[in-house]
Amino acid sequence: MEKLTRRNFLKTASAAAMATAALPALAAPLSAASGRRRVFIASNTPSGILASDWNPATGELSPVWTVSGFHNIDWITFSPERKYLYAAGEVDDFQNKPTGGVIQFRVENGELHPAAAQNSAGKGTCHVALDHTGRVLLSADYGGGSAASFLVSPSGKLSRAVWSEHYTGHGPNNDRQQSAHAHFASFSPDNRFAYINDLGGDCIHIYRLDAATAVLTPAGSYHAGPGAGPRTLRFHPNGHTAYSINELDSTVDVLEWRRGDGGLALIARIELLPAGYTGDTHACDTVITRDGKFVYFANRGNNSIYLFHADGKTGSLTAAGRFDCGGKTPRNFVLDPTERWMLVANQDSNWISVFARNPESGELVKEGKSVAAATPMCILF
Repeated sequence: MEKLTRRNFLKTASAAAMATAALPALAAPLSAASGRRRVFIASNTPSGILASDWNPATGELSPVWTVSGFHNIDWITFSPERKYLYAAGEVDDFQNKPTGGVIQFRVENGELHPAAAQNSAGKGTCHVALDHTGRVLLSADYGGGSAASFLVSPSGKLSRAVWSEHYTGHGPNNDRQQSAHAHFASFSPDNRFAYINDLGGDCIHIYRLDAATAVLTPAGSYHAGPGAGPRTLRFHPNGHTAYSINELDSTVDVLEWRRGDGGLALIARIELLPAGYTGDTHACDTVITRDGKFVYFANRGNNSIYLFHADGKTGSLTAAGRFDCGGKTPRNFVLDPTERWMLVANQDSNWISVFARNPESGELVKEGKSVAAATPMCILF
């Protein structure tokens, strides 16, 4: 099979994909007593969304199969009660408009059924995020340099875009920052603020959130270092620390979140690369354990997972190890619900790598096992 990378595939999608009454049925529902879980995988290919079954006792993923007819899905997320799954379609034409797509699926017995599809604010929708109430969905458009919000009704209906913004900033990196590139959306621990990471503009845009209407109001910004390229923002369980990983210079900004105005203040900047390193580097995402003791960062350039010990009160980080990701270009990585296993979506290897994890030390085994998956972008339990 010819490899399809993130942005060199012909990015078109059609409203006809919504015409089917339901997607093909998956396997029979998994037994809760068995502990097995259905896993969905976003795929930046014509397959769109893949599925597999997970055995936490053995760390085994079943062979992957296709469950969605939508193209080029970059990110997927569940509603709080897992009745719905939302997806970001990184295409340049959706429902006959020059935007990416936001797609809603109904989840029934481990099966996905199309429920709604809306146009985003711009081309290349790469991320969607749902607020803590499950009522507001945000989308971020890499190609369009824009973001939008959608309201989810109590009955689960997804509205058209309620709010949108097109960014104009740019950074000093001539290859990656000629224009704004919205890359990630997130919400404050108290759900009063929303954040859009703009990789192209070296900026995190901050908004006040009205969860009843899905309207966002500007509330300031955080500026990363010139050419840093802030990619994702994750909040520590302590409720006041956040980590913004910078793709272009492979650093991590450790931030203090201000509850009063939603602002972000730099506490420390951590270098992920060793001194003198001159190879490829593209830092990409962050995983934090539920107890907040361990934080992991991934780098797509040197195909590594970095382990840090985190201070529970301050969120400060201490380096504790580096592990091979098991393939090429670790696009996304997650811990399974038991936190005894780490799964890595190795985009350019076309597989998911699985590593056993020591819950006491946070360390991963040196060698994992892999399951084939076409251009995996995001793993969702």
